[in-house]
Amino acid sequence: MNYNKIKNEIKNFVEERDWEQFHSPKNLSMALSVEVSELVEIFQWQKQDEYQKNEEKVVNAVKDEVADIFYYVVRVCQKMNIDLENALLEKMKKNKQKYPVDKVKGKSTFYPTTNHEEC
Repeated sequence: MNYNKIKNEIKNFVEERDWEQFHSPKNLSMALSVEVSELVEIFQWQKQDEYQKNEEKVVNAVKDEVADIFYYVVRVCQKMNIDLENALLEKMKKNKQKYPVDKVKGKSTFYPTTNHEEC
């Protein structure tokens, strides 16, 4: 993935439409929430593997929504001067401490506490 190419594509798209004026972190966060809801809506009320019946249609719909979500994540990062790669890597370090393998491996019911010994 060429992240700089993506950022430039988004920057040009916004500039050509004079949308910078509307892209506050608040507005972008709200738009991001809408796009995530649209992703959830694709699977709403489906049984566990029901999405596989129309796999190509579902994959295409998911692909569009994931792209929209990524667009808004990048825009928030642009507005807040956040290096997305570094933010992710820093968060993964925190997640590794918060969810130690020996406490959570294979579990979906683990909820972190301030003291991992309580798990």
